[in-house]
This record gives sequence, C-alpha cells and structure tokens, in this order.
Amino acid sequence: MIPAGFAGVEAQLWLWLVAMIRPGAAFVAAPVFGNASVPVQLRLVIALALGIAATNAVPIPMPENGLASIAGIGLVAGELLAGLALGFAVQIGFSAAMVAGETIGNAMGLGFAGMVDPATGAPSSAISQFLSLLATFLFLAIGGHLALAGIIVDSYKALPPGGGLMGADALEGLVLFGGHVFAAGLVIALPVGFALILVQIVMGMLARSAPSLNLFAVGLPATLLAGLVLMAIATPVMGDALIASLTAGLEAARDLLR
Repeated sequence: MIPAGFAGVEAQLWLWLVAMIRPGAAFVAAPVFGNASVPVQLRLVIALALGIAATNAVPIPMPENGLASIAGIGLVAGELLAGLALGFAVQIGFSAAMVAGETIGNAMGLGFAGMVDPATGAPSSAISQFLSLLATFLFLAIGGHLALAGIIVDSYKALPPGGGLMGADALEGLVLFGGHVFAAGLVIALPVGFALILVQIVMGMLARSAPSLNLFAVGLPATLLAGLVLMAIATPVMGDALIASLTAGLEAARDLLR
C-alpha cells in the first residue's frame, strides 16, 4: 500500500517527464548545449529545471490512457517537434560561422588543414574552428543561452502541450530561414575573402609578368600571411556580423511562437 504522502508522486514524475521533452529536444539541436562535450546529465538537469518552470506557468494535460496511447504519442511528437524547431532555428544562425570559415579557409589555401568538429564529429577547416569558437564565446557573452531558455519557457504559453503539432507556416518560415546561413556566412567572410581575392589576382599578374616565378612557392606563403593579417584586422567586424547572425537565429526562434 502506497503511503498517503506519496500517492501523487508517480503522476508528478510523469508530468515532469513530459515537461522535459521540449527543452531536451531543443538542447539536442541548439548550439553550445548540443555539443558532445556537454554532459548528458547536465542537459537533463537543465531540461528538468525549465520543465518545472513551465509546469508552473501552463498546466500540462496528461492523456487519460497514459503516454502509451495514441493521444500520448501525439503529445510526445508535438513536444519533440516544437523543441527541435526552436533549437534548430538558433543552430541556423550559429552555422553561419562554419560557412564563413570554409569560405575563408579555401581562399587562404587552408582547406586541407582539417580538424574534427567536437560538436558534430565531422571534419572542418581550422578557420571554421576558430570562428565557431568565437561564435560560442559571443553567444554566451550576449546571453544567448539565457535567451534560449526564456524562449523555451515562453513557448509553453504560445504552443501549449497537447495543442497539436506546429503549423505548416511556422515550419515553412524555418525552412526559408535556412537560406540565412549562406547569406550571413558570405557577409562574415566578405572583408577577408574579398581582400584575399585581390591578393590572388596580384599573384596571377606576377605569374604572367614573370613566367619563371614559382607561383606555388611564392603564392601560398603570401596568401597565408595576408590571410592571417587580415583575420587579425577584421576580427572585430566579423564579430559584429556573428552577433547579428546569432541574434537573427534567436529572433527566428521567437517567430515560431508567433
């Protein structure tokens, strides 16, 4: 026989479990939180904290037949879709740093200098790793992690659990926002990339004027040196563009709630 004081513990645990689904799914797709270096236990604790805050703001209706019923599966699917959409919108704004890094790395001739991205496990260039770390620091500096937590909690009011799946218009807007990755990536890489193109044009003119000049022996060191100097000069400007891209990702996540 269950003591009277523990009669509602099981129902409360199931309620917290459902409340953890949306924050947990958002953290899987979101930057910083979704990195493989972040312990799963930490993500679960943060998801539980946000879920408890959400249950205090909005009541979560539990299916009468439990989560193993059709209504329960629909509730879980809706929570997963909402969480993944919120996290993926922020991830799109973060991925512009990777696109810019690939563009600059190829222009500098460092496309062959690959490293393993700890977030995805896929190989990426050294410049992409540098801009990814810069974007991570800027994301934390502008309070992006706190803004994402606030968006997740507010999403329970705009998209109540059990209220159905997200609308087609919201998902279409998220897909169209995916084009922001390429546009923002090119904007971030523009100061350095354009200057490197000019350096390569100069190297081509030298090769035409002095055919005996070994272009690979002179052009690659010159391009690398120019790229490093330009990166040092243009990093503040690139940081502003990264902040704009990260802010656009957070705004896209808020637009899903509207």
